[in-house]
Amino acid sequence: MKCFSRYLPYIFRPPNTVLACSCHTEADIISTVEFNHTGELLATGDKGGRVVIFQREQESKNQPHRRGEYNVYSTFQSHEPEFDYLKSLEIEEKINKIRWLPQQNAAYFLLSTNDKTVKLWKVSERDKRPEGYNLKDEDGRLRDPSMITMLRVPVLRPMDLMVEATPRRVFANAHTYHINSISVNSDYETYMSADDLRINLWNFEITNQSFNIVDIKPANMEELTEVITAAEFHPHHCNTFVYSSSKGTIRLCDMRAAALCDRHSKFFEEPEDPSNRSFFSEIISSISDVKFSHSGRYIMTRDYLTVKVWDLNMENRPIETYQVHDYLRSKLCSLYENDCIFDKFECVWNGSDSVIMTGSYNNFFRMFDRNTKRDVTLEASRENSKPRAILKPRKVCVGGKRRKDEISVDSLDFSKKILHTAWHPSENIIAVAATNNLYIFQDKVN
Repeated sequence: MKCFSRYLPYIFRPPNTVLACSCHTEADIISTVEFNHTGELLATGDKGGRVVIFQREQESKNQPHRRGEYNVYSTFQSHEPEFDYLKSLEIEEKINKIRWLPQQNAAYFLLSTNDKTVKLWKVSERDKRPEGYNLKDEDGRLRDPSMITMLRVPVLRPMDLMVEATPRRVFANAHTYHINSISVNSDYETYMSADDLRINLWNFEITNQSFNIVDIKPANMEELTEVITAAEFHPHHCNTFVYSSSKGTIRLCDMRAAALCDRHSKFFEEPEDPSNRSFFSEIISSISDVKFSHSGRYIMTRDYLTVKVWDLNMENRPIETYQVHDYLRSKLCSLYENDCIFDKFECVWNGSDSVIMTGSYNNFFRMFDRNTKRDVTLEASRENSKPRAILKPRKVCVGGKRRKDEISVDSLDFSKKILHTAWHPSENIIAVAATNNLYIFQDKVN
């Protein structure tokens, strides 16, 4: 397992938070983290509807070790709280997901969504401004036509660099239930948005119409047995996508087969071991995240206790299963009472699909090397993460005598949880969201 060290002395806090204050508001909690396709930009969304974009420092000859530091590039308010008067329903501004589009020109584009509305944002730089208008003065006020005696050619003057975020499209009014996933198709012309019962396909140019490609809503809602929990397009085949359910199943669909993909082409499910059956079995088998590998051959799923890797050619069982925090199996009753059992952890691949990462409690996050089968538990905390210090592996003690460097399962802090993580697409740089702090770690630099 690679040794990860704390590379940035920078812990992200939203702009309106006082750094010296250890408290935070609900709005400051980070709700999604996403690198763009080159890894030069890193976006976070929070419960207050804000998007903060970090840009990677360019390498300089004087300070080569500074390469990799991310600094704030742009901050903007993506979503505002709304109220649906027809349903007497408050719509939170919380950003559920962010997805980047591949860069086509000097500007960057990203999708962000709350529970109901997806927005396409353009993020662009401006370092010149036009001066010398004929009909307006420099303040923008209209000039008196009688005072205009000559024709002027406007010129561009240098100005301080300004980063602008402008909404280019708003995709609304298509979801009855809360949006849990958005995924950009490999054709880069379409994307999909998924809620509890339906998946819609959108064209980037059309905001007032979408195609419903999956609908699992029963005629009688009392017969409802499962909901959609996550969905993603195949990284290379624009006709293929996958979605997971609260029953622990995964369905692979082909849009060439039918306009409505209610019939899946592949169905992935692991048979349950009757000896492990309990009251909590159905809850902990619910899949909270599903991700295609970069190669497109494998699917990774995260349920409450495990991460599983599935081969697209084998539907009856996963080819790999990794225990994230099996020591919590005896704590399921108390985790049910404090609602932690319903936490939705995400999982990510590294750039070569050889290592997978996912979060846990007590600000722990786990890494599993698929080749060596070694795993490591690391902690994201201000106390243990001094700049450029090597992160020490952490161990959880279940019972019996506890060693000096171990932490007891009874002393884990369940209010500190790593739900959202991201991995740089080509380098060993990871971003970990711990409540309202963003930690960026890099592979040990010799």
